[in-house]
Amino acid sequence: MISTCLTDLPEGIDVLIAGGGPSGLFLALDLARRGVRSLVLEPRVEIDWTRPRAKTTNARTMTHLRRLGLADELRAAAPLPVSYSDSVLFCTSLAGRELTRFTGAFQLQDGRYEPQPECGQQVPQPVVEQVLRTAVAREERTALHLGARFVRSSAEAGAEGGTLVTVEDGSGNRAHVRARYLVGADGVSSAVRADLGVRLEGSSAAKSNLGVVFRSRRTAGAVALDPAVQYWVTGAEYAGMIGRLDLGDLWWAIVQGYDPNAPKFADVPVEDVLRALVGADVDVEVVAQDPWTARMLLAPTYRRGATFLLGDAAHANPPWGGHGFNTCVGDAANLAWKLAAVLDGWAGEELLDSYEAERRPVARRTVDEAARNGTLLADDLLDPHLEEDGEAGERARDRAARALAVKESEFHALGLVLGYAYTGSPLCSPDPEPAPVPDPVAYHPSAVPGCLLPHAWLDERTSLYDVLGQGFTLLLDADAFPAAAAPGAVPAGAPLEVRTVRHPAAGGTFTRLWGAPAVLVRPDQHVAWRGCDVGEVPAALARATGTATAAGGRRLTTVA
Repeated sequence: MISTCLTDLPEGIDVLIAGGGPSGLFLALDLARRGVRSLVLEPRVEIDWTRPRAKTTNARTMTHLRRLGLADELRAAAPLPVSYSDSVLFCTSLAGRELTRFTGAFQLQDGRYEPQPECGQQVPQPVVEQVLRTAVAREERTALHLGARFVRSSAEAGAEGGTLVTVEDGSGNRAHVRARYLVGADGVSSAVRADLGVRLEGSSAAKSNLGVVFRSRRTAGAVALDPAVQYWVTGAEYAGMIGRLDLGDLWWAIVQGYDPNAPKFADVPVEDVLRALVGADVDVEVVAQDPWTARMLLAPTYRRGATFLLGDAAHANPPWGGHGFNTCVGDAANLAWKLAAVLDGWAGEELLDSYEAERRPVARRTVDEAARNGTLLADDLLDPHLEEDGEAGERARDRAARALAVKESEFHALGLVLGYAYTGSPLCSPDPEPAPVPDPVAYHPSAVPGCLLPHAWLDERTSLYDVLGQGFTLLLDADAFPAAAAPGAVPAGAPLEVRTVRHPAAGGTFTRLWGAPAVLVRPDQHVAWRGCDVGEVPAALARATGTATAAGGRRLTTVA
């Protein structure tokens, strides 16, 4: 449901989410799939289509959207199909010379993708928000209240605890909502975080940038290079990035190192800077401008009592590599099942402490890697010889191409996207084997508890992930367990399904893929336990749900 009237607000709600951007909306939808009612507050009534912000939805986020039944819907709404291009090109201008390229960028692949059920998708953030808003409008358990903002909260007394939230609309009218849990998903300038007295810690980049959205009928015809999802331009005087927002006349650009007071920018119209990046005298109609500086910030804590920080409210990522928005969705996927578990009564409050323990290290690693990618940008390679013919030009272009080799981890970051692990989490059962050494580029699938479940296709259309239940799933290799084997008593109320699966490849076995014939998979598709004896599952499930003991549990009805 979507509303703009304060009188439509409920008196009480399970989860109140301040912020209706992608992370807040995703959290609400994920909670709804798990039977939890939520209310989302979003000050913006209309989506701002002139600020594309994030444009990269990676393979992991697309897989989360598949779990919610929204992956195909987002791809259908995306202005650029995956088949358009999988490349990032570095060049002297769009009409000039190519310096180097990175193919297979951002997990873009036209056709079946092996590492996950879904490949990546280039799509502007406003399109993502619209798809999520439309899904919320269909969802009975979720209400999106537009034109309302979080003002403050105060802890509620009593056994249930919770918080009393003050809400204000654009006219200054106020209302109050009691929430069992409050989630601040209201961005880097989070009012919820400020209300908690928590400050982001970190630094900002030395150089500023200018984001621009512009229309141009003739730019597409001026491009002398192959199609690319991003063109990184380093010329004689100006540098930055350009890409298409659609297959019509709408483009985005980032002018790197932009300083309106510097001699090369002073009194120079933005339109002329864009023409220099294109390399041709094309028509330019500026739709929007957005000066910004990359920030590397992280909250010291993600939780205070019944209040949680989510997404950009908890961390600010530089845009290099396109990881910020995707990290936010990862936060939401982690928090959703844990809130649902506590609200459903099959896990204790202790489970919620694992949200920070698991997600903050992921944000730390992602922020650091994005910052490292930002140490070499297109404007660091400005060279008047790059466009020249002859030996001097060839040497300049060769120097630039060799220097750009370090950008591989920015565009081929599968190790960062899929290789994060919660191996230090108290929810994961101990294992004699360590998780693979983290690497931003190389992804080594592993079923060590805490790692993402290694993916496989069961047939042409069915992913291993498609057979996972909404709660916990015990996967059994059919070659080791010919029939589904019940693990005995499990913690009372904990949702657990048993699935027996057979590897489709001739001679292949899931035992070989997992390093064990059985794995216990969490609701967020991470491994909680692996082993040979299903008798260990009750204890592993008790650990994974934050339950001290499996005593007094129930018998499981198995599903073949």
